[in-house]
Amino acid sequence: MRLLVSLLIILTSIVTLGFWTNHSLQSSTDDLTEQIDKVMIEIQHEQWETAARQTVDIEKYWSETARWWPVFLDHQEMDNIEFSLSKVKEYVRNRNAVLSLGQLSELRLMLRHIPEKEALNIKNIL
Repeated sequence: MRLLVSLLIILTSIVTLGFWTNHSLQSSTDDLTEQIDKVMIEIQHEQWETAARQTVDIEKYWSETARWWPVFLDHQEMDNIEFSLSKVKEYVRNRNAVLSLGQLSELRLMLRHIPEKEALNIKNIL
């Protein structure tokens, strides 16, 4: 009986941790994609100084938020996001609207993909 209770506690803890992790990833990526959308709007209105400040804010938020992500995520995916952020920063600094918007779209897609990939569901387990 003790073994059964212990196993139930462990299983419940693992499932709860999985749901908490997915919720945290989803929340963080939602915040980041919101910020990306704001930068895209600023670029479309040719507000380059504001877009540059917001890009720096995204980078700061990413470094604060993504501190714990390597525990749960593939490091290659994290590196790709950081490379993309670096490109966006330079494209905005050089006021290249087409490349900036394209890279921001790619970055948004990479971020949205993370919670889907890490979700605790049958498709990802099997």
